[in-house]
Amino acid sequence: MQRREFVELMALTTSATMATQSFAKTPGVPFDVAEKSVVELQAAMAAGRTTAQQLVRLYLARIAAVDKAGPKLNAVIELNPDALAIAKALDAERKAKGPRGPLHGMPVLLKDNIATADKMQTTAGSLALVGMKPPRDAALVTRLRDAGAVILGKTNLSEWANIRSTRSTSGWSARGGLTRNPYALDRNTSGSSSGSGASMAASLAAVAVGTETDGSITSPSSIAGLVGIKPTVGLVSRAGIIPISHSQDTAGPMARTVADAAVLLTAMAGSDGRDPASAPADQKKADYTRFLNKDGLKGKRIGVVRAQIASANDRVAAVVQAQLAVLTAQGATLVDVDDVPNSDKYGESELTVLLYELKADMAAYLEDYGPNAPIKTLADVIAFNEKHRTQEMPFFGQEHFIQAQAKGGLDSQEYRDALANNHRYARAEGLDQVLQQHRLDALVAPTGGPAWLTDLVNGDAPGGSFTSPAAVAGYPHITVPCGTVHGLPIGLSFVGGAWSEGPLIAMAYAYEQASLQRRPPTYVSSLNPKAASHR
Repeated sequence: MQRREFVELMALTTSATMATQSFAKTPGVPFDVAEKSVVELQAAMAAGRTTAQQLVRLYLARIAAVDKAGPKLNAVIELNPDALAIAKALDAERKAKGPRGPLHGMPVLLKDNIATADKMQTTAGSLALVGMKPPRDAALVTRLRDAGAVILGKTNLSEWANIRSTRSTSGWSARGGLTRNPYALDRNTSGSSSGSGASMAASLAAVAVGTETDGSITSPSSIAGLVGIKPTVGLVSRAGIIPISHSQDTAGPMARTVADAAVLLTAMAGSDGRDPASAPADQKKADYTRFLNKDGLKGKRIGVVRAQIASANDRVAAVVQAQLAVLTAQGATLVDVDDVPNSDKYGESELTVLLYELKADMAAYLEDYGPNAPIKTLADVIAFNEKHRTQEMPFFGQEHFIQAQAKGGLDSQEYRDALANNHRYARAEGLDQVLQQHRLDALVAPTGGPAWLTDLVNGDAPGGSFTSPAAVAGYPHITVPCGTVHGLPIGLSFVGGAWSEGPLIAMAYAYEQASLQRRPPTYVSSLNPKAASHR
């Protein structure tokens, strides 16, 4: 988005105009960043109510008060010591030339598996990578810096993006410890973008970036009352992201509104020579803010995945069922779909592909982004974990790592067969089939259930989710807050075909604006009644 287009966006956005007028009329009111959108923050800067430097200071103050003290969410694993200097330079540029676009001066948090060539670490939460300095930024980070974003820091995550163990606890890493859920501190954040989710719910930055292989953006976004976008694989370059699987990995926005997520995705999307899957991105990408249309559901045919609602707990099902009426009221035609065809045929083959690609992709990343590091391969990581078992494996092991190390190369027939199976049943005979058969613009279903109690002894207990069809296919998936169960957020998923981000954003935005279901967290210690109340 160019400067001229940004000016047009600000002029056309009613909320921005109203916000600017409000700020101009109340110069003595201290500025509060909690729950503020990107448009509101830009309006405040345009009105002279704040600056990029002040925003950085305000978010740092919130991190100190909420993340490191108070409820102690433990969402931010590291802060960028250069953030204020970067913000100062961007303020000077704004004064001299005007803003580059809607991310100019916006503090952004990155998941700690996204490489930055600055004073911060990039570790995936593992002690094995502490001290390894990437020689360059991840491609998406370069795009964010070019858009004027201030990289505020890195967020904690499920270590190694939750691929290490069969019995892991989401939100825990050896380097970062356990991230806690702002809606109930004893509940899990889901993962693996746990810190990005918790930090956005708590307004610790303007926007955040997560990554997903299967559910790692959409699940923590749903649980944190956020909008999460998992794009089509290749829309955002994966170069410089610590990998699991080049077939399924992608980065994506995590934000408090669809508009903020659209702004962030617009900046992140594009082709990059270091990621062959991104070759079509320059032709496929768009200015996604152009799809922020309150009439985005009018005339759309939406498939309701009934099996996902039926398998949810009755309270989640009731929330989602009530919200379907909002879609109808906004002009959508709802079509009942029993289930996504053949979604039961790639559970095992998905894991097979992930294990093969983990071994190969990890070695390639370490060679490229850590050429002087002592850790060169997955086998080296396994050995490090064994040597430092007390710090790295106090709660769960590395079963998946060991399974992946035992695999052969990407020329193995087992791998080729598994990948072909995934593509057949997730794409042609899965999402493509159901969308074409019923002439659908999108599918909707509950993203998952409410947050479960964190259990470091037994590991996660998340229940069902709707993340795998889009993840295995490599297709886009957006989750939007659709209500709560006992104060815990629930998300509604919008899933479409490849490269359908624009229409999905339009539908998600229309639903969001008609429903307005996001609620800020209250940081309660627990939602469980005390035992005494049952006596």
